[in-house]
Amino acid sequence: MFESVYDKEEEKMSIRNIQSWLLSGDVAIQFQTERDLLSVDTSELEILQKSISTSGWGKLFLQKQDNETRKWGNGLYGPKWISTHYTLLDLRNIGIHPDTLQYKESAELLLDEMWFDKGKVRKDRWRDLCVSGMFLHICCYAKIESNKIYEIVDYLIDKHYKDGGWNCMWEVGHTHSSLHTTLSVLEGIRDYEENGYTYRLDELLQQRSEAHEFILKHRLYKSDKTGNIISNSFIMLSFPGRWFYNILSCLDYFQSIDFPYDERMQDAIDVLNKKRRKNGKWPVQYKKSGLVHFDMEKTGSDSRWNTLRALRVLKKYGNSFS
Repeated sequence: MFESVYDKEEEKMSIRNIQSWLLSGDVAIQFQTERDLLSVDTSELEILQKSISTSGWGKLFLQKQDNETRKWGNGLYGPKWISTHYTLLDLRNIGIHPDTLQYKESAELLLDEMWFDKGKVRKDRWRDLCVSGMFLHICCYAKIESNKIYEIVDYLIDKHYKDGGWNCMWEVGHTHSSLHTTLSVLEGIRDYEENGYTYRLDELLQQRSEAHEFILKHRLYKSDKTGNIISNSFIMLSFPGRWFYNILSCLDYFQSIDFPYDERMQDAIDVLNKKRRKNGKWPVQYKKSGLVHFDMEKTGSDSRWNTLRALRVLKKYGNSFS
């Protein structure tokens, strides 16, 4: 589908060596590498995934939780990025086992204390759609049963834009969807469907299809009117992404739902491919400022997370994994 700029003759590290490098990293990296890039028996994956909570980054995240309040950072949504909300999002994205008790209990707490009155925060304020999408992402991963899940679905369906996506700024009259918000909602819909929820699922999937078209119309990062890059941050590689959009997160989302290749992805795939270093790895290019429990990776360094995610994207849509 594309010609790689990665010169195989100058390659310092073979694919096998890159796989070994990934497998020498944190157990969360090991789990996702074996799940997504290698053919590993499901029972072995289950054991590996369960170990995320007892070693490495997963254990460190869980140790930061207050045992009495079940919160992180002494808050639900703030301070960023050490609050309960964003720690749960990190844990979900590194692949913690969904049955992990600390994760499930705190996800239930988040839902109970941050979602009420069908999304209304106060008389003149509604819950951000980005946050609502992340609630689905976090809570449906743990298969939480609550009527609040269905209220969130109602809310998202009601706030869907005619151009295909969603925008947190709907309250102040914005009429064009946001890539940030749209991807956050799509990730939530994915976890909603994958974990067996069925309430209004057909409507969600129809809106999801329209949201895909919205993203593809923008070739993942360009203005649909001028063809210019919407924001340079969209083509920078970052992990964790929080609620911020970038092309790698979007491509990784598409491959995660087995979405077929579309020519309108190609510009973003080309950008991703050009960011590959001569040693076969991808870097961390930037991180949003804010408090963190700890750094999984340092900005500017070779990134196991970005390399893993890029390789599974290219396994689906390119030819540089084989």
